[in-house]
Amino acid sequence: MSTLDSGLTLIKNASQRVSKANGWMGNAFKSWMPTGLYARALLIMIVPMVILQTVVAFVFMERHWNTVTRRLSAAVVSDIAALIDVYKSYPQDKDRAQLRRIAQKLQLVVDFLPAGDMPPPGPKPFFSLLDQTLSVQLGRQISRPFWIDTVGKSNLVEIRVQLDDSVMRIFAQRSAAYASNSEIFIFWMLGTSTILLIVAVLFLRNQIKPILRLADAAESFGKGREAPNFRPRGAREVRRAAQAFIEMKARVERSIEQRTAMLAGVSHDLRTILTRFKLELALIGEGPEIDAMRKDVDEMSMMLEDYLAFARGDSGEVAQPTDMALALEELRSDAERHGHTATVAFHGLPVVTVKPASFKRCLANLVSNAARHANTISITGHRDHRYLNVTVDDDGPGIPADMREEVFKPFLRLDDARNQDEGGTGLGLAIARDIARSHGGDIMLSESPMGGLRAVVRVPV
Repeated sequence: MSTLDSGLTLIKNASQRVSKANGWMGNAFKSWMPTGLYARALLIMIVPMVILQTVVAFVFMERHWNTVTRRLSAAVVSDIAALIDVYKSYPQDKDRAQLRRIAQKLQLVVDFLPAGDMPPPGPKPFFSLLDQTLSVQLGRQISRPFWIDTVGKSNLVEIRVQLDDSVMRIFAQRSAAYASNSEIFIFWMLGTSTILLIVAVLFLRNQIKPILRLADAAESFGKGREAPNFRPRGAREVRRAAQAFIEMKARVERSIEQRTAMLAGVSHDLRTILTRFKLELALIGEGPEIDAMRKDVDEMSMMLEDYLAFARGDSGEVAQPTDMALALEELRSDAERHGHTATVAFHGLPVVTVKPASFKRCLANLVSNAARHANTISITGHRDHRYLNVTVDDDGPGIPADMREEVFKPFLRLDDARNQDEGGTGLGLAIARDIARSHGGDIMLSESPMGGLRAVVRVPV
């Protein structure tokens, strides 16, 4: 039983190591892979094409070129062997005129050198198929000492064969011993691959464009903006996704419109009742109890407006270019009119496409929240090519770190925290974050360098 347990333990440890190795290799492979769909699709098309071309080229080189070159080289060496036989069989041909005439008909040039005129063996080219094939055929058919020179750009191949009393030197055409159509093959292979690659790039670009348009439309919808020229295009699957997005967008907008209409009706009914209360209180007269009731009615009216504003959100407003530097300056003026010290700074291009009224309300909620609990407020805006960041710092008591997310919950009040306000509803920060997220952004809270709270609104531009 212990042997079985140890064996299972070894197998388990080995499988864990293999799993870790696979995970490491997978992560390493992912880091080298492109992240875009366009690049990945091109890679999916290019890699099989390159592999196919490589395999075809290898098979063609290995079988066709080797076979053709071997046969051509064997034919040339057979002609040389025949010339050697003629040289041995006809000694009466003293000046070798007949031999040269026969060689000329075989498209060879022959002459004879002294017996010791054999150069030393030279370096062999590493990838010379002709040198290897000729060497094999000469050793197989002639079986005499030989020397060959196939190096260089010359169209001739020099072959020297050691005879009994001399050295036969033969010059043969390189094309007669070697399949020399490699340039044509490579040209056609690269040419067709280039044409196919260009066609693939153009085709994929047209296929990717509808996907990019769908992504832009979804991003615009997430930022609360319209995409007026968007319509389903491209392949059937892309059209289906685009149509599903359009239907989803219509359902969301219809739901918001229904909620807004219902809240408008509720608001009208409740405001009518509150107006009757105010009229009845005005007719009753004056007194401490009447003043308390008026105060309660005013508080109910303010709470009703806050509830409706939170439920309504920023529906119905259209995003448009807004000068954020001017909007921040208006917030500073409002804070100073209420007796607070406020500073404003803006960096970058100030014009940003937002829903002006709702976004200003988002910033106003943050500034008023800081104004309730601090004397000094600093408002800083920064816009780059991706985001608009608006930072509101104050010197108030701040919010504990473990409660900075909790304060965004609707109707939440902290006993000693910043959003505690007499008659308040606890919806200020919730409304601000809801508006920021409807623009595709968010609000983050942290500790301020001034000692209080820092609220940062970040929305994409």
